[in-house]
Amino acid sequence: MGSMSTEAIYTPGMRVRVTQQVPHLGNGSPTFATAPVEGEVVKYTQAKTGSWYAHSRDHKLWLDRLELRKPDGELVVLNLDGYSHVEVLG
Repeated sequence: MGSMSTEAIYTPGMRVRVTQQVPHLGNGSPTFATAPVEGEVVKYTQAKTGSWYAHSRDHKLWLDRLELRKPDGELVVLNLDGYSHVEVLG
């Protein structure tokens, strides 16, 4: 799916699997490892960072954040980007 857009809505209680690609630069050539996380949506927000970014709202860099509660109760906050895939689970 890529980065979140205004048409994608993740509501509290929805079960999702988020797979993110994590770059690994070992041996000189980049490879990507996947890191899937499953859980129940607690909150989805667009939140600004402390980083400055010209020509954006409030001159800040905004990130799509998805807060999940894993089955063991652990809370996880994921910053979604172009390498993130969110799958809604039935």
